[in-house]
Amino acid sequence: MVRFVHTADWQLGMRGRFLSDEARARFTQDRLDAVAAVGRLAAEHDAAFVLVAGDVFDDNQVDRRTVLRTCEVLRGFPDVPVLLLPGNHDPLDAGSVLTSEAFVEHAPSQVRVVTDADPICVADDVEVVGAPWPVKHPVRNPALDLLEDLPDSDGIRVLLAHGGVPEVSGDFEQVGLLPTAPLEQAVDAGLLHYVALGDRHSATSVGRTGRIWFSGAPEPTRHTEENPARALLVEVDRGSVQVTEHRVGRWSFRQRVFDVAGAEDLAEIQRWLEAPEDKPRTIVRIGIRGALNLTEHRRLEQALDDAEQRLGALRRWQRHWELVTVPDEHDLETMDVGGFVAGAVQELRAEAGAGGEDAAEASDALALLHRLVVRA
Repeated sequence: MVRFVHTADWQLGMRGRFLSDEARARFTQDRLDAVAAVGRLAAEHDAAFVLVAGDVFDDNQVDRRTVLRTCEVLRGFPDVPVLLLPGNHDPLDAGSVLTSEAFVEHAPSQVRVVTDADPICVADDVEVVGAPWPVKHPVRNPALDLLEDLPDSDGIRVLLAHGGVPEVSGDFEQVGLLPTAPLEQAVDAGLLHYVALGDRHSATSVGRTGRIWFSGAPEPTRHTEENPARALLVEVDRGSVQVTEHRVGRWSFRQRVFDVAGAEDLAEIQRWLEAPEDKPRTIVRIGIRGALNLTEHRRLEQALDDAEQRLGALRRWQRHWELVTVPDEHDLETMDVGGFVAGAVQELRAEAGAGGEDAAEASDALALLHRLVVRA
């Protein structure tokens, strides 16, 4: 039995363009902290080695500061082999950051970049065979060539590979797909005893063997990821396998579409926005469909503005943003305007109620006017 840590998709240097400057700085540091947590996981469980199944960096053009800070975090790992596989974000091309002078000079000695498919001995009777990506868009997944010529093994053999499988796919570009069938055939034949995959950012078991896994990313990167912020502790021998998920990240992504028709629905939105415990590390995408009066619309905008200040980020889901403002008599009474402004209010009200192309703009104009003239 051998115990090791399987992780992937660190994507260090990810820019997080949707974040404010303040949140982006926190996001960048927390990604490094999540990698440090992977090292602590390995130390706490006496892991024999650590496998990183691709995409250590977000791209090959990350700055020197990101490279040096990554190397500093790796220095905190236990003194066991740490194998880094080039993936589609940081392929092993002529400009690879993983073979750059900055990385080679500063990476700790136990860190090894997998540059070919030659077996790597990581423990007694345990070898790792890796399939590094030579370019960002290969004709086919490099692991397929490796699988065609696997010899018998008396010990434990682990495949380190990157790329989505058809059943669940990866989280980004669908290049370099890796069919599940040859992986399962190799496991059934005893040629592989564990397959450590990267590319899908959600921790996921693939197929029927229990020996083929995506580790997921240590920090999430988008709303569609189902089970991110994980690393896997793997215990395997020729006859059995046990995989345990460990949360190492702190950030979370939440999204929801609300259908609204009044104050009760607005209260539900406010409860949902207040629910996250770690708001500075929560990224929210919200869609709203339906109709509110001017007072309710004003309360909604205030709730969204307040949440935006507390959360890591709040984004309006434009594809699901179909909110109509329908003023009622109480709204118009509370505005207490006269003269030409009162006339403008009546015109906007009529236009908003008439429907058509200009109704949404008229509703928005009424809502803005209501916010300007009515005190909280």
